[in-house]
Amino acid sequence: MTGAAILFVFIALALLAPVLYPDNPSKITGMASQEPDAEFWLGTTAKGQDVLALTIHGARSSLLVGLTVGFASTFIGILVGLASAYFGKFIDEALSLTTNVFLLLPGLPLLVILAAFLPPGLGTVVLVLVVTGWAGSARVLRSQALSIRSKDFVAAAVVTGERPLRIMFREILPNMASIVMGTLLACIIYGIGAQAGLEFLGLGDVSTVSWGNNLYWAGNEGALLTGSWWVFVPSGLCIALVAFSLSLINYAVDEVTNPRLRKIQVRKIRLRKIRKTRPAPKPATRGKRASA
Repeated sequence: MTGAAILFVFIALALLAPVLYPDNPSKITGMASQEPDAEFWLGTTAKGQDVLALTIHGARSSLLVGLTVGFASTFIGILVGLASAYFGKFIDEALSLTTNVFLLLPGLPLLVILAAFLPPGLGTVVLVLVVTGWAGSARVLRSQALSIRSKDFVAAAVVTGERPLRIMFREILPNMASIVMGTLLACIIYGIGAQAGLEFLGLGDVSTVSWGNNLYWAGNEGALLTGSWWVFVPSGLCIALVAFSLSLINYAVDEVTNPRLRKIQVRKIRLRKIRKTRPAPKPATRGKRASA
């Protein structure tokens, strides 16, 4: 509940950003490096830009990139994982080899190289992050699909002549809902964090407003050296809060869909009820010495 509430607040801010701040968020509206006050709640940058406006508008591109990378990486992982687990043999070996190659490639250097040679823009950032982020989800989903592939109901579907696509997406995939949701949330966190890292290094489109670019300009303008904490703390805190909220949602989904965690939760509830209904022990009293 807490994670969903936090995420809802950020999504609402991202959707309402043009209403809350219809002007250009990069517009100079105040004095340079002004501390937070009644007029500028989060202060201003070294250029005189409103930090609150930059933070709210930055949520739009950061969440958009995170969601796009999350869904795209998970979708590719589902396709590769299901195909590898279901068909096996040569297809499994080829897809597993491809997955292992992408897993062995160093992530950050590959991100830097791809981002440096491709034209700047959100599309480039999404492409780079999807290329470097799908392999982990494919490996996890393949392992889960392999265990479900050996079940009797899948063998029965194969014997009855069901088409492979129908078996994969109607028989195997629904039984992987928990791990698919966990993979999706992890990929969204990866997308938001990796985008911020790329843009902080100056490898993104610095003309767009995002949390990563806010951190880039904060470092470029010497906010860390001058002690202007209000310039870089809001964007960094937003990234941390979104990642925290997604982690809470992932844990909640796992509790609902994982039977082992459900049993543990039921036991905890029963123990609490027993402790509440059990009468408190009476304090022991020392017996008086018998007088001689």
